[in-house]
Amino acid sequence: MKKLLLFAVVFGVTHLSWAGTAHKDAVDRMDNAAQVLHEILGAPDQGIPEEVLEGARCVAVVPHMLKGGFIIGAKEGKGVATCRTAHGWSAPAFFSVGGGSFGAQIGVEAVDLVMILNEKGMQRLIASKFEIGGDASAAAGPVGRHASANTDWKLDTEILTYSRAKGAFAGATLEGASVRRDDDSTRAIYGSKANTQSVLEGRVKVPNSAHTFLNAVGGAQAEAKSKS
Repeated sequence: MKKLLLFAVVFGVTHLSWAGTAHKDAVDRMDNAAQVLHEILGAPDQGIPEEVLEGARCVAVVPHMLKGGFIIGAKEGKGVATCRTAHGWSAPAFFSVGGGSFGAQIGVEAVDLVMILNEKGMQRLIASKFEIGGDASAAAGPVGRHASANTDWKLDTEILTYSRAKGAFAGATLEGASVRRDDDSTRAIYGSKANTQSVLEGRVKVPNSAHTFLNAVGGAQAEAKSKS
């Protein structure tokens, strides 16, 4: 009986410790993602065009994604996303990015990743897993105050991708990267009844910890308009 009680106590403490760590990690991710957007906006004449932001169904950010290796590289990171609803931007949902990349890469580099998704891209994000460039069409996003008239970014591209490394911001290609829902982080913030779909569709209340990130997303569009 004593052993059973001891096990229950240890399990409970371990579970609470894990839950606390998962919650903190998710909050830190939202704050870091907000910082990434603020810094991107601070670069003159370099950023996500106003037209792209206006057409965005969802905005997703992966702060400090690791990309690198020797000859055969790998990408790994955790991100946060919000989608438009009838009442503004949704509460954030969480996801992870992983996958292989081929090419001459030496060393490990931290890259900030931003993804702009249309309606189809949002449905991909709600699904349990998808591959960029495989299941979902993707392209490097245009950069500048306005999107060039001769680009095809408005067509059926589900995801426009951008990356920032060492201060340089540009469109990026992520062919073959796999995107998965991060249900553990989503539950750590919202509880066991929440899931990615209910969060991104605006059926979950925005927590106080998410306002910094959502304000950065809303500010991105306002800032782009002011520079146009």
